Amino acid sequence: MQNLTCVPELHFIQLSEDPDVQTVLFGLFLFMYILALIGNLLIILTVSSDSHLHTPMYFFLSNLSMVDICFISTTVPKVILDIQTHCGVISFVGCLTQMSLLIVFGCMENMLLAVMAYDWFVAFCHPLHYQVIMNPSLCGVLLLGSFLFSLADLQSHYVAILNFSNCEDFTEVSNFFCGPSEVVKLINFDTVTSAIVRFSIGSVFALIPISGIVFSYFKIVSSIIRSPSSSGKHKTFSTCGSHLSIVCLFYGTGLGVYFSSSWLHTPRSYAVASVMYSVVTPMLNPFIYSLRNKDIKTALRKILSSAI
Repeated sequence: MQNLTCVPELHFIQLSEDPDVQTVLFGLFLFMYILALIGNLLIILTVSSDSHLHTPMYFFLSNLSMVDICFISTTVPKVILDIQTHCGVISFVGCLTQMSLLIVFGCMENMLLAVMAYDWFVAFCHPLHYQVIMNPSLCGVLLLGSFLFSLADLQSHYVAILNFSNCEDFTEVSNFFCGPSEVVKLINFDTVTSAIVRFSIGSVFALIPISGIVFSYFKIVSSIIRSPSSSGKHKTFSTCGSHLSIVCLFYGTGLGVYFSSSWLHTPRSYAVASVMYSVVTPMLNPFIYSLRNKDIKTALRKILSSAI
């Protein structure tokens, strides 16, 4: 308890000290947040209201949308408030709370992206057995497993932070929110030990979903290449390419921030990379996964037409 109360507040870095730039950032973050909420809520509403979309693929897509709403809501409202009040501070307990939510929802997103890739793999490579393999029980187990996996990730960070931290050194967070990497770097470790802790935790909990995604898309691409239909190849490659682009954006920037890659030379570049995985990806996900989907667009038109 002493570790949790000895520091009254932590300070975030400012994205910009220029008032004009802060106004632009305020509008930009507010716009992206509203767009993410609308896009993801529409996905959830569309899937839940149309019985034709009650399939494993759309079940995982709607859960991804819920996770995206929680994930972006963990950081952006606080950022908007800090820009408006010109006071980027947070208590140590508040910082741990924000970090916990980021880990849980971020890891859930990691696992859901891997589960959705596996669902695609079964649909493309084993279409005749799809309904048998992706049965409701397996879908529930995969979703529960994703949540438990995220809790294990959270617990591993808490073991490192609460057991080995010296809170007297907790003064400034090198980002605009309390991410796991930022909090781990505040622990009273030397640079090498801190890097080892982050690499050990990050590699274990990132390697599993990344391996699943790589395996699934490798099998999908192999199946597409063997397919005789050229039109089917083009459509599937186009869809898989858009999905892989958002996966690469999320993992590339997220892991870069977590491991503090050498290309992140300044706090500003660090913050920009953080925006890409914590704000841009949840905003783009509903559009990437639905704009090329005829079922989603048809169901959405029915909802809008009935509402009008």
